[in-house]
Amino acid sequence: MSNFWQNFVKIAWRVPPVRLYSSTGYKSAISLENLYPGSSLKLTTPKPPNQEQEKFTGYIPIEELDITYSRSTGPGGQNVNKVNTKVEIKFHVNKATWINEDIKIKLAEKFKNKITKEGFAIFRSDLTRSQQLNLADCLEKIRASVRSCEIEETKPPEETEEKIRRRLERASRERLALKRGRSQVKSDRQAPQ
Repeated sequence: MSNFWQNFVKIAWRVPPVRLYSSTGYKSAISLENLYPGSSLKLTTPKPPNQEQEKFTGYIPIEELDITYSRSTGPGGQNVNKVNTKVEIKFHVNKATWINEDIKIKLAEKFKNKITKEGFAIFRSDLTRSQQLNLADCLEKIRASVRSCEIEETKPPEETEEKIRRRLERASRERLALKRGRSQVKSDRQAPQ
């Protein structure tokens, strides 16, 4: 036996054996205790933020939403015909406890095309082929719409409004002049009568 193997055998006998079994049973090498040693390993859902805040925190309680899944359109082969990936979320705007009253009013005005006669706001997503990603996209659409209602729109000064009005008038005059010129070119091509 070579010198290397003799040393290896001497060292190997000194190393304590690896315990594959514990008192609770077999533990995989990729178990949570091995991956995250010292952690409590208690998986909990975080508590919702305080609802008395004036600003929208981004927290949307799933219990107040009516989530439906359906078959999506577009590419995807037979997967489209088998899997319900399209997501539709409905919630009653006036009964939503996670939105302030003034934001509810702005939401009803700004997104009146997304709100039914009964007062339900409807958001849809079939952006991806994954149901969970479409659900996340829908929730992000709701957050973006609520946050857009939080922003107070400032009215521009009168001078700026006057400049914008003059630019629009000049643009419409130029557009009509181009149309008249094009009409004249076409009428010049006609045979004389």
